[in-house]
Amino acid sequence: MSGLEALLDGLLAPGVHRLHPSYDVGGLRPRVERAGWRWAHLDGWTRETKAEVLDGLGEALGFPGHYGRNLDALADCLDDLADDTVLVWEGWGAFATTDEPTFALVVDILRRRTGRTAAAAFSVLLSGAGPDLDLDLPELD
Repeated sequence: MSGLEALLDGLLAPGVHRLHPSYDVGGLRPRVERAGWRWAHLDGWTRETKAEVLDGLGEALGFPGHYGRNLDALADCLDDLADDTVLVWEGWGAFATTDEPTFALVVDILRRRTGRTAAAAFSVLLSGAGPDLDLDLPELD
């Protein structure tokens, strides 16, 4: 059983994971949706600033129009997710390289929301190359 299957089946705790390079991101969506999870995708290749990433996260996760596009608003809107959701953040390395301290803050906010709450489970899969950061991001094989 792959790490993704274990995650989707509830055998692996949701969290922020680096996605093994062997995964084809395009092929993930049907697997995620078949398992009953909501699919969200952030194209990070063109989002290298805090503002661009926060805007992209809001778009990918379908945040409401009043989303304030700041770190507090990100945390608040993540708390309102009602469906089990997998967010695939492709090209995360661009932002992590450009602004490592803010990337670490965003990962911390995402990590605090990951897991299974009464409302829904949430997991983030970081796809693509990026810097080795001391953030304890396990690889999902």
